[in-house]
Amino acid sequence: MKLSRRLETIMKLIPKECALADIGSDHALLPVAAVQSGRAVRAVAGEVNDGPLQAAAKQVAEAGLTDVISVRKGDGLAVIEAGEANVVTIAGMGGSLIANILDRGEDKLEQVELLILQPNVGEDILRRWLMEHGWLLTSECILEEDGKIYEILTAVPELSDQRISNRLLYEDQEWPKSGGEGTFTVTRDLLLRMGPWLLKEPTPVLIDKWNQELDKLQGILDSLSVSKLESAALKAKQVQMEMDQIKEVLACLQKDRP
Repeated sequence: MKLSRRLETIMKLIPKECALADIGSDHALLPVAAVQSGRAVRAVAGEVNDGPLQAAAKQVAEAGLTDVISVRKGDGLAVIEAGEANVVTIAGMGGSLIANILDRGEDKLEQVELLILQPNVGEDILRRWLMEHGWLLTSECILEEDGKIYEILTAVPELSDQRISNRLLYEDQEWPKSGGEGTFTVTRDLLLRMGPWLLKEPTPVLIDKWNQELDKLQGILDSLSVSKLESAALKAKQVQMEMDQIKEVLACLQKDRP
């Protein structure tokens, strides 16, 4: 089965011989590939909409995997019972929606050992939810496919990994300023927004993403500049401060750091 680069990257993060739940499975491409590759011994493909649900059922049937992949209709984690899966994947939604799915189904996560999440937007919202609900972000990757940039996050229950903690992961960092004088504080908010692991090993795709974000913020700044409202001036000041922080991070990433 030919997977997109995005789904292929997610599949490679699925540990071998797991019990997988793929939430918002669409055409069930991921669970079918995971079972066929031996990464998952069984899987649940959950989908809330009838069209994708039928497509998923057809895909599973054509693969001859109806005995090990259960296609179920339901909202979020409602499609699984507690303890039924030890790995959960949720991909192709906004970070806010993924966080909401995890929040509403938190009772289903007690025996889950690994979350693999691919938000289309709002990655910072998802990182914050994980941090505040006892999940430790263990890896991040970023890739570009068909003109779109995707981030893929993995997380485990915080107490299961003794090597690091959320406190250390999101601790303020002092970087040498790009201009060479003094230091620049990379705050917890910046780490949540840009990704603590992504900043440790920056790639050209990461730089591209944040340059695109700067372009969007500049557009907002230009729109605010024509307004005479006091609230617009305050908002413009906040946007400019945000842009300055991102620019300094990018400048630091593109020079050698100790």
